[in-house]
Amino acid sequence: MPLSDEFGREVTGVRVSLTDRCNFDCVYCHNEGLGDTRGPMEPGDDEMDTDDVVRFLDVVSEYGVDSVKLTGGEPMLRQDLEEIIRRAPDEMEVSMTTNGTFLPGRAEDLKEAGLDRVNVSQDALDPDEFAEITKSGAYEKVMEGVQAAVDADLAPVKLNMVVFEHTAGYVEGMVEHVAENEGLQLQLIEYMPELTGRPEWNIEIDRVHDWLEDIAEHVEHREMHDRKRYFVNPDTAESVAAAPQPSELDEFQGGMVEIVDPVENADFCANCGRVRVTHEGYLKGCLNRNDDLQSMGEMSREEIRETFEAVVADRVPYYGEYLVENDRGEYEINEKYISAAD
Repeated sequence: MPLSDEFGREVTGVRVSLTDRCNFDCVYCHNEGLGDTRGPMEPGDDEMDTDDVVRFLDVVSEYGVDSVKLTGGEPMLRQDLEEIIRRAPDEMEVSMTTNGTFLPGRAEDLKEAGLDRVNVSQDALDPDEFAEITKSGAYEKVMEGVQAAVDADLAPVKLNMVVFEHTAGYVEGMVEHVAENEGLQLQLIEYMPELTGRPEWNIEIDRVHDWLEDIAEHVEHREMHDRKRYFVNPDTAESVAAAPQPSELDEFQGGMVEIVDPVENADFCANCGRVRVTHEGYLKGCLNRNDDLQSMGEMSREEIRETFEAVVADRVPYYGEYLVENDRGEYEINEKYISAAD
């Protein structure tokens, strides 16, 4: 049975960062990129090695964790990625978030190793606009990588697009792109100003919801994270056909668009069932917090068990509990957590 925190949230998934290194230098990211030329590498001295990652996955599978998302930095900078995937528990769904530059020539091997699906970060369809956001000249490689993932049946291939001032004008084109290309879905991710210190780049994500609501043929509400999925026809910008019934969605020929909007969203946090693992081997119960990090020590099975149980027990919804609204409608740290945050 999965472990639950005191708010009744079962932990059924983990996100494991394999590295903080990346060959991009995206303007909205807090990490400094390495540049285009760096290829896959051995684990760094400060990174969990292959056995550490596999041991962690084995242990948490004992607690009902049935999915893992491998992230970075750029996880495909790890030469041992295929081995990690191959050695993951058979019952565990394995997915990955990547910028896609190393997928050409490697996607088939990843699928054969046991990777189930992949998210590819893509914030623009125009090469110049792409380069401006990512500070990378790897546009063609990313496009090749997306196609390689589709061809390898790493389905569905989700394109991750961060929505902020720089990319807001590209959303419509990206929606049309996934609607017109079989095998693609779009995940629009709300910009988090605290990562860059540039609140002026923020846009109202509700405006994107409203626009998609107007053009979608069908809207599906997911319990997980209180998300909505919008099913969009390729020519929906000009005309909207009759809405398909839920039973028909498997045969739906358009594109699916989902918005991930965690900022000041208590419902999102109330439905979170994931624990995070940093590349150094620290567990954390919330992506937005760094005051809840707990080391797994030498990562023996017993240390992993003890730390995992402790982190799950201490998990707190970020919005609505760790942060609460004051009289002015602003979020501030709940007084009972202030000593932990200092």
